[in-house]
Amino acid sequence: MDKKLSILLRRPLESDPVITGVTSDSRSVRRGFLFVALTGARTNGNAYIKEAIYHGATAIIAAANTPRPLLTPDEPGIDWNEITWIEDENPRRSLAIAASEFYHAQPETIFAVTGTNGKTSTVTFARQILQKMNLCAVSLGTLGIEGVNIPMTGGSMTTPDPVMLQAQLADLAAANITHVAIEASSHGLHQHRLDGVKIFAAAYTNLTHDHLDYHGTMENYRAAKLRLFSELLHKNGAAVINADTEEFEQIKKIAEARGFKIVSYGKHATDLILLDVKAENHGTRVQVNLWGQQIEWLLPFVGEFQIYNILCAVGLVLARCPKRLQEVIDIVPELQGVPGRLQLVKTTALNKPAVFVDYAHTPDALQNILTALRPHIDPTTNGKLICVFGCGGDRDKTKRPIMGRIASELSDHVIITDDNPRSEEADDIRNQIAVGAPIAEIIADRRNAILHAITIGGPHDIIVIAGKGHEQGQIIGYTVFPFDDVREAEAALLL
Repeated sequence: MDKKLSILLRRPLESDPVITGVTSDSRSVRRGFLFVALTGARTNGNAYIKEAIYHGATAIIAAANTPRPLLTPDEPGIDWNEITWIEDENPRRSLAIAASEFYHAQPETIFAVTGTNGKTSTVTFARQILQKMNLCAVSLGTLGIEGVNIPMTGGSMTTPDPVMLQAQLADLAAANITHVAIEASSHGLHQHRLDGVKIFAAAYTNLTHDHLDYHGTMENYRAAKLRLFSELLHKNGAAVINADTEEFEQIKKIAEARGFKIVSYGKHATDLILLDVKAENHGTRVQVNLWGQQIEWLLPFVGEFQIYNILCAVGLVLARCPKRLQEVIDIVPELQGVPGRLQLVKTTALNKPAVFVDYAHTPDALQNILTALRPHIDPTTNGKLICVFGCGGDRDKTKRPIMGRIASELSDHVIITDDNPRSEEADDIRNQIAVGAPIAEIIADRRNAILHAITIGGPHDIIVIAGKGHEQGQIIGYTVFPFDDVREAEAALLL
């Protein structure tokens, strides 16, 4: 697997050592490695260049105008003639390209899905459809790697860092996985983590208020998402676009200019047209028109937004396998939901409310799930919609009062609690939410908040516990404590 540095960087070099590994983590450096010094909001990779060299790095990539580290008299000497030093305008992209060339192998068909909401559900649905078509497929993202005979390997990032991502893709290719559906987060796109991935088809779900603590403005946030289409989607690729978003025409123009096949989905689409959505006791009845063929599905899902995610997944699969339309149509009613995405908590308890757990942690996502659940309450029973939620610490603060307002307007009863406060004061987070929800109950301890909601809930009520979904822990300070919303709800329903 060892390769010349010029091959990894795809350009000629005067000094061209053989590279035995690629990393941006100085602790992982071994003899012959390429170390790329990345500077971000919390870390300065330049501070670890000497450590990387002492561990055996043969080549260093740093940002333009980065001074070589100076040595103090008591430090061992470094012969700079033995170290290849490269100053780069975009070290993050160079890291991704180098990792791609180093690991080289990738599954033959890779789908990437971007958008504020719906990425996890869409890649999961796409993977399920492909598997039921007897294709070797996995999904990769927030839930880790999911697929037949592939162990789940969860991480802290929706889109892994480029070295880990390329290593995973190479392992998947070696395991004869032919199709991969990847979540493409705005952070991952902005930080070039997906550069070097050969993406056959890219999908866009939506853009709503989130991550402004990182991107600063909605314009920057949008630009990061659009990189998937303007720069990363492979030639002769396909763009699957939500036709009911403000960005549809912009992405369509990008796709047309680059010669991509375009697949539109939604109510205003021309390809996968959503005609009607009707809530029923056991799910949702859907009427769609797929390239002129009208179909009715009864699907075991709650919420119109889940229908959009399914249509997006269908668009991705059919962009690759257009002749298997009828097969895909027959598979869709067999799809299963994603853990923590409007997941109904199973219980044998009688005279208890229905409890759903969802990952919704943005204003749009919270609005979607509350709007989706309302039609499932029979108005003749005086049933209530109860919302339990909080907001994460060290994240976008501007969305907190907005989410409080949405919960107050769309729920009959709101309980504000802790999510993952991280290094922030939990009281401050709850109070910021309460600005938009002045009559909400505030119960700091999440376990007690869930128990209280289920205690006051009646058999005709619906409770939604929002914000953490599939997560198995709660981050307080810098410690992760075991916590599972589903298990807490199951236990409370039995009391």
